[in-house]
Amino acid sequence: MTSDTPPRLAAAILAGGLARRMGGANKARLRIGDERIVDRQLRLLREVADPVFIVSNDPKPFAGLGVDVFPDRVASAGPLGGIYTALRASPCGRTLIVACDLPYLSLPLLHRLAAPSSVDLVVPRSERGLEPLCATWASSCADAIWRRIQSGNLKTALVVEELQVEELGPDLLASFDPHDRLFVNINTPHDYERAQRLSRVESKSSRDRIMDVSKHP
Repeated sequence: MTSDTPPRLAAAILAGGLARRMGGANKARLRIGDERIVDRQLRLLREVADPVFIVSNDPKPFAGLGVDVFPDRVASAGPLGGIYTALRASPCGRTLIVACDLPYLSLPLLHRLAAPSSVDLVVPRSERGLEPLCATWASSCADAIWRRIQSGNLKTALVVEELQVEELGPDLLASFDPHDRLFVNINTPHDYERAQRLSRVESKSSRDRIMDVSKHP
């Protein structure tokens, strides 16, 4: 984004989980293909938002990335607490919030999520349901989230029920990602191997296309 563009949308990467099923590995720093997930997410998010920051209780893994890192404002509140922290830390009225373990986010999807909207929440609905950890939240959502945290109801879906929501349905999502990889995430070593395998297939397909073009100019 250019320096003279007024800040209307921020973006936050949630990287506060303990990743127990990954042996405590920092999922944001996992490498898929030639790039770490966090580097790819930052590169794409900077195309649509300013500022971009990270929510994590440990800033050390993100040193040198040129982004602010904010600790959770509420302990042990899970992803809902991360969303709350992101909204309170954001200087903008709307914040695009993504989980740190989504290696296949696409720029077309992020552009759509960054489009102007008057609703509380713009959220994809994939075949598996709503994807609130890849969505654009209005700052006004923080109050509803805080009430849920205070009551101990930490399921993000319960907050969504209180909000004015615009859903991006499966048909629209398919136009951004014909291979159905947008919401491939990494929770286990098996998930990581799958993501790496998908990346290898993608790289081979790209090389094959380049070779085919070179043979048939």
